[in-house]
Amino acid sequence: MTHAGPDSVSTVVDSDTRAFDVVVVGAGPAGSAAALEAARAGCSVALVERGPFPGAKNVYGGVVYGRVLDELVPAWWERMPVQRWVTRRATMIMTPRQALTVDFRTEDWGAPPYNGATAHRADLDSWLAELAVEAGAVLVPSTVATGLLRAPDGAVVGVATDRPDGDLTAGVVIACDGVNSFLAKEAGMHRAKEHLTLGVKQTLELPRETIDERFGVSGRDGVDFEILGCTRGIPGGGFLYTNLDSVSIGVVLGLEGLSEAKTRPEELIADLKRHPAIAPLIRGGEEIEYSAHLIPEGGYRSMPELAGDGILVAGDAAAMCLAAGIWLEGVNFALGAGMYAGRAAAAAVRAGDVSRRGLAGYKTMLERSFVLADHRKLADIPALVLSGRVQTSYPGLVCDLAQGLFQVDNPRPKPGLTALLRRSAKANGVRWRDLARDAWTGMRGFR
Repeated sequence: MTHAGPDSVSTVVDSDTRAFDVVVVGAGPAGSAAALEAARAGCSVALVERGPFPGAKNVYGGVVYGRVLDELVPAWWERMPVQRWVTRRATMIMTPRQALTVDFRTEDWGAPPYNGATAHRADLDSWLAELAVEAGAVLVPSTVATGLLRAPDGAVVGVATDRPDGDLTAGVVIACDGVNSFLAKEAGMHRAKEHLTLGVKQTLELPRETIDERFGVSGRDGVDFEILGCTRGIPGGGFLYTNLDSVSIGVVLGLEGLSEAKTRPEELIADLKRHPAIAPLIRGGEEIEYSAHLIPEGGYRSMPELAGDGILVAGDAAAMCLAAGIWLEGVNFALGAGMYAGRAAAAAVRAGDVSRRGLAGYKTMLERSFVLADHRKLADIPALVLSGRVQTSYPGLVCDLAQGLFQVDNPRPKPGLTALLRRSAKANGVRWRDLARDAWTGMRGFR
């Protein structure tokens, strides 16, 4: 084996001598799920993590939809480290002085098998990686994959690392190395144009009893708010959710729009915290964390190639975050993609064919599951949600319409709905043909 240095690609001369059947890069949800499935299938697996332990580099915490774990971890809800089970889900549309909230809660989500939960990624990632290790995977922490190893024919046969004891060779490399996947890019699998957003979050410490009282919950029940109209017209949105003894509040912002607006994310969070619909909920909270991370929100049309000779891509590295308005999901898609990547890699190793053709079963599994089915169905929705009208005009239209419906102006008679809609549309600069076009796009996507 020759090694040309950390900034170049190594070439494995004898590609038949491999240290592992599968090397998974990145011990996030996708990577740990892939390592777990491949190890269970009898493969020798290395799970490479750049932090000292899985989750050490993650400051993310959020809502996790865990039903995909039914296939991976029986009775997972008895073991998964959660903060609260989400039993109340709200979508809020706001202007600086108004807010309209569609608020749903159900007792069905407060019992097994549950629907969603808030969790800290440091806890979640460590737990998932432990499952992979229990199944036989070898965890390789504090290690950076600096590049791909290739056979003379160009096939991927492992990863170069910064470890003094050498690189890691394998039959299949599964790249789960995050939103800016250097491995997928080096393999030529990423598309030229990506759509990235910046998620910025503050976590505010509050007594558990205060959270329960303000949000109307008790026990381990929790609340998740998704918010539109709080970003000064920059494509994106806001969020607020409850942990056990803290709440997390923040914004998700398109990078191009944020740059053009010359606005700092903390200014937008400050706006959100001052809003009359939010301020009473977080009053007195003491900031204990401020964090930011990139999110791939382009959806189906921004996904890279998913399989190559000796390599698969999953999770954020494959842009598998669903940002479609009322559905804002990522961890569940990462878990599903990782699970199928592990299965496909194991099948290819058993068959002795780890070429692109031998790994094609990965995409077939994804297409038959929710992972690609949901992304394909909602392929046009991310662009609609992040469009100028949805971000800048529709929040005002919706809030003005609601205010007109609820306002009592006696002795004048109540206006009709059509008249109110016309008035609200005109006040917010929305043309009827644009409204009809966007409604059609939305209905077609959500059909």
